Amino acid sequence: MSYFDNLRTFVRIYELGSMSAAARDQRISPAVTSARISQLESHLGVRLFQRTTRSLTPTEQGRIFYDGACAVLEAVEVAEAGVGDATKNPRGTLHIAAPLGVGRRLIAPNVPEFTREFPLVDVRLRMSDRKIDLTAEGLDIAFFLGRPEDSNLRIRKIADCERVLCAAPSYIAENGHPRSGAEIDRGQHNCLNLRFPGAREFQWELSTSDGPRKFDVQGRFECDDSDVLTDWALQGAGIALRPVFEIAQHLESGALVTVVEDTPPLPVQMACLYTHRRHQDPKARLFMEFMIERMEGAVKG
Repeated sequence: MSYFDNLRTFVRIYELGSMSAAARDQRISPAVTSARISQLESHLGVRLFQRTTRSLTPTEQGRIFYDGACAVLEAVEVAEAGVGDATKNPRGTLHIAAPLGVGRRLIAPNVPEFTREFPLVDVRLRMSDRKIDLTAEGLDIAFFLGRPEDSNLRIRKIADCERVLCAAPSYIAENGHPRSGAEIDRGQHNCLNLRFPGAREFQWELSTSDGPRKFDVQGRFECDDSDVLTDWALQGAGIALRPVFEIAQHLESGALVTVVEDTPPLPVQMACLYTHRRHQDPKARLFMEFMIERMEGAVKG
């Protein structure tokens, strides 16, 4: 087994806290994962992890070795990236994450074109509306809507996305047409809410005559897939807060109409996150530039 493979496996076990999770992440068997760590420990002459039937924790030597292993792997990546950049032919695998709506409408349709232009780059795209951890999940780039919480990562802003509160004409006919956030705040309407692990209580930030204000919203339906909220709104189930680029066709057809026009929602930032070292990798940098050019046009258009 390659020493560098052993290092990569060690780093992922350390970050994920589990041999089985690292095996899934690297697409290898648990037996190979265990063998790589055993080889590494034998080579170093120390225990890197304390193992029990219920837990796995790094030893003091393991914590020290982790920093050095990361430095070695990053140096190799930078060296390989430099060769790829010099030949204008980057290679390797990119691990990308995006919210469902952004991934489905803006990124996934453009991946084949990117790989035709750079045929030695493989793309692994993960789509989810939950919050992600760039480091723990082994990602190179994460696209997102909103405000990131990790200040240690680099942010590349793409655009401000207009959002609207919308509902089907059938919902308005049955429940009335709310004009302001005050009507939402009083619980007079069923609000369709995006729920994901770790989400706070539901609040919609709207623009009022006194400036931005957060309104508490209530609703009987929740989901962790934003497209499901759109489907529910189309069926007349309630009011949804959606980026315009995701529902433009429904607004144009009249299947959805805007509501709460007197206090509209604030725009949301679309951006991508990456670590400093990923920006030194030509394939990561090229992927960002390629997608951002197309996303800007789609969102602003």
